[in-house]
Amino acid sequence: MTTEYSGGSDPKRIMELLWGAPERTRRGPKPRLSVDQIVAAATALADAEGLAALSMRRVAERLGVTAMSLYTYVPGKAELLDLMLDRACAETAKPDDVPGGWRARLALVAREAWALYLRHPWLLHVATNRPVLGPNLIARYDYELRAVEGTGLTDIEMDLVVTMVGDYVHGAVRGALAAAALPRDTGKSDDEWWEELSPLLEQVYDAARFPLATRVGAAAGEEYNAPVDPARAFEFGLERLLDGVAALIERR
Repeated sequence: MTTEYSGGSDPKRIMELLWGAPERTRRGPKPRLSVDQIVAAATALADAEGLAALSMRRVAERLGVTAMSLYTYVPGKAELLDLMLDRACAETAKPDDVPGGWRARLALVAREAWALYLRHPWLLHVATNRPVLGPNLIARYDYELRAVEGTGLTDIEMDLVVTMVGDYVHGAVRGALAAAALPRDTGKSDDEWWEELSPLLEQVYDAARFPLATRVGAAAGEEYNAPVDPARAFEFGLERLLDGVAALIERR
């Protein structure tokens, strides 16, 4: 899938839309739609059909209006995408009373991001190297930083830790989404795939040549009842990542 990029919108107009600048005066009857309705419809479309399906025309169809009418609310697809990103950031929970100290708070940050990607897989296909600084994105970043505030880390280290956790989730969730999509995209379940492959593999596989892969692979397959367990791998990796952050904090 082609990568989309945030930050390609008109700077002045997107800031007005994100931060709630006064609506431009319109002549004629009362507007039928709101920007929030348009963004919600665009998000639902991307959730259902992927980012490649997103266009002003398709969003207009979902809302029962003409594509041209949408341009009186949102200048174009670039602005729409930036609004969708900021709206998604508002979905992550931000409780300030998480028991368990920084580790529990940072784990919650990671798990909320994991869940957000699972709800909106299209987010993986948007490069945010030039993030649009909307209110929800900034609120989310502020909350994530508070997870490690007061631990002795410097401001730069706090930013790097939050970035590291975000990058880890971004990579880990790709595997989970790919595994979930396989049966749908191939028309074949994992069990069906294995039943077809297994007798062919037995004809060429030499367990004595690969003793470690044979032993560990058999144990993992029996444990997961699948080639992989993405959710378990995510939790295991997250705990090891937090162990590393703990070591850094202890050195401070």
